[in-house]
Amino acid sequence: MSEPSRIEAPVAPAEAVPSRADQARKGLLVFFALTALGTGVFQGLLLRSGRPIGEDPWLVYALMWTPGTASILARLALREGFRDVSFRIGGAAGWKATGLGWLLPVVVGLGAYGFAWATGLAHFEIPGLAGVGLSALAPPLRFAALLGLSLTLVSLLSLFSAAGEEIGWRGYLLTRLVEAEVPRPVLVSGLVWAAWHLPLILSGQYAAGPNRALSAVVFVFTVTGISFVLAWMRLTTGSVWPAIVLHGVWNAVIQGTFDTSTKEPSIWVGEAGLLVAGLTLALAWLLVRRGFPARRAPAEEPFATVPGLEG
Repeated sequence: MSEPSRIEAPVAPAEAVPSRADQARKGLLVFFALTALGTGVFQGLLLRSGRPIGEDPWLVYALMWTPGTASILARLALREGFRDVSFRIGGAAGWKATGLGWLLPVVVGLGAYGFAWATGLAHFEIPGLAGVGLSALAPPLRFAALLGLSLTLVSLLSLFSAAGEEIGWRGYLLTRLVEAEVPRPVLVSGLVWAAWHLPLILSGQYAAGPNRALSAVVFVFTVTGISFVLAWMRLTTGSVWPAIVLHGVWNAVIQGTFDTSTKEPSIWVGEAGLLVAGLTLALAWLLVRRGFPARRAPAEEPFATVPGLEG
């Protein structure tokens, strides 16, 4: 007698594991949605006030932490973890990049503002500094003291707000753009970062020279140049710290020393100044002209190669 036939239960197809690119694209959607929400709230409050952003420091801190907070929430929602931020310094390469980040704002400031002051394109006027007991010093010594304070105490305080942006922009957005295989990810991240600032520039509340529209255009070039340097530091070292340091020291030195020592707004200097944009792009070209390897964390093998400015 033949054996009774057995009916096999249908086997459910195995669930497809999403690729890293698909996962990165999903993360980008969540990140952009959360960043847009937070930005709308805090920029909206700043725009509504109509005051220079320096008069609302807590709103500015909240705005600067919007990208970082969005990246944290995206990581939690998608269970991505935090290992790739990465908060390790990255050995000798990380320390060298961090030192370079501390130095570059001074190079840009002395080069762009120094030329403008020397040629009369902008007017040098060092503040009195009576509040810190330095009013008796000669102007050159007051400037040196102000620069020293900006490079030390003010920079250390500025790192906190800069970390909020860099944990989001370079610690999340940049790496996800690379993983999602977006063409020219560094350029895209720089344009996103620049666009994020534009409403406050066009309103005249931040980094605006005599012509707001021109300031907005020039600011995009400045931020694009510095974004290539920040990305190069972040991805080659695998550490977010060099980017945080460059961003924090830039805000402290360019805004706190060189802008403060310039008598009136000018199309030549400031973060939306033509000389600052030109020198920033020149330094970016020297450092990041060619493509470079991208690491998520120090000592890891590169997971991609990203194009530089000439790519």
